[in-house]
Amino acid sequence: MARTRYAPDRGLTTRMTATMFLLGLVFVAFIALIIGIGAATHGSTDVIAFFCVILGGGMLIGSLFYSDKIALATARAQLVQPTDGPDAARLHGVVDRICALADMPKPRVAIANTDMPNAFATGRNQDNAVVCATTGLLRRLENDELEGVLAHEMSHVAHKDVQVMTIASFLAIVAGLMVRMAFYSELFGGGRRGGNNNNANAALMMFAIMAVSIVVYAVSFLLIRLLSRYRELAADRSGALLTGQPSAMKSALIKVSGEMSRIPTRDLRTAEPMNAFFFAPAMALNGTGASLSKLFSTHPSLERRLEELDKVQRQLGQR
Repeated sequence: MARTRYAPDRGLTTRMTATMFLLGLVFVAFIALIIGIGAATHGSTDVIAFFCVILGGGMLIGSLFYSDKIALATARAQLVQPTDGPDAARLHGVVDRICALADMPKPRVAIANTDMPNAFATGRNQDNAVVCATTGLLRRLENDELEGVLAHEMSHVAHKDVQVMTIASFLAIVAGLMVRMAFYSELFGGGRRGGNNNNANAALMMFAIMAVSIVVYAVSFLLIRLLSRYRELAADRSGALLTGQPSAMKSALIKVSGEMSRIPTRDLRTAEPMNAFFFAPAMALNGTGASLSKLFSTHPSLERRLEELDKVQRQLGQR
């Protein structure tokens, strides 16, 4: 991928490398345990593992190459040209400015017709990227705030975040498939033909596979969430440094987060599948479940993001 003027983030690179290394170790240990379970119970777990790895790999490749189409369809967004109305012309103008600042190819531009103020960018590389803003975001933000939000989103493309996060999810996909495979095999009586010993061994094998797969899925899920939260901070920093206006991004964050709490819960739940892509998550953190929600969240808290932007502001010598 061609270099851009987005500031490199060594912390992000280090965390990405460390997370991928840890996930790789967990994957090797996972496969070794599955094969070991098969040897201990005289079952054919290697066939199950091979099938799940192949199927998971196919799903990963599909999600990587079609991430832009999947995201646009999920958000019910439409690609627009500058001549498609004032919102489209304004959005194209801001994207043009960011591309000039970052020295990167212009992505396709889309608008989602929803009152929820948000934006996202996706695509496996710069040549296949798309950036999308909602009508709710365009209506609420000034141009400098909109520029900050889109600079944040386009930094994900510049830093290859979509590629890294998709590959990082491979272990969770395989573990999830193993759980389903073991569950349905036991549910529909897999391995129940033969003597009582064979029945007991088959049941023990499937139970052990499910238990190990659930633990591996939980570990990989938490590692991915940790990386996701850091990449959002990195996108805030690099976007603010590119535009030179961290205060505008802070203002946009406060506006979007405040308005999100006014969106009906039903609409927020409908939008939750897009949380990993969005500028701000489609959720409201309140009540006793707030701490747990933060642990599982794809984004850091508003307070944490504002603190990082304050650091950028001091770095740029601004008040």
